[in-house]
Amino acid sequence: MRAKGLHIPAALLALTIGQAGAAEQGEAKEERLVLPSGLEAVLQEMVWNQPGQGLTYRFRFVAAGFTGEEEFDTIMSDLEFLCNSYAIPHLSNVGPMPRQVVISLSDRETEFGVIDPTVTQVFEAYRVENGTCIWEMF
Repeated sequence: MRAKGLHIPAALLALTIGQAGAAEQGEAKEERLVLPSGLEAVLQEMVWNQPGQGLTYRFRFVAAGFTGEEEFDTIMSDLEFLCNSYAIPHLSNVGPMPRQVVISLSDRETEFGVIDPTVTQVFEAYRVENGTCIWEMF
């Protein structure tokens, strides 16, 4: 099953918003972000849905060493870091301001909307207020 919406591979997103400049697509996708936990994450893709219940941008990250067994506060710190340090700076370059930003982190790449019980993945939703991500409990 494929969710409705637009999917932008990380490399294309980086080129689209001008961050990659003359870098090749493969190089753009390999931008590594060191998380507060010490894990290194890369952007897999950005997905946004058509308005319905409001515009939502989903930033999907992969960290090879992620187990999902980390402390709750550690995981939340990593997700908040990705939202504030990566998603927020990229929002103004992507399009209209979303109602919600969802940050996901998994141990390997997955297809959006496809359930794979072998993948470890977490995600949280945030609203953007005064240039900061504010956690919204589901």
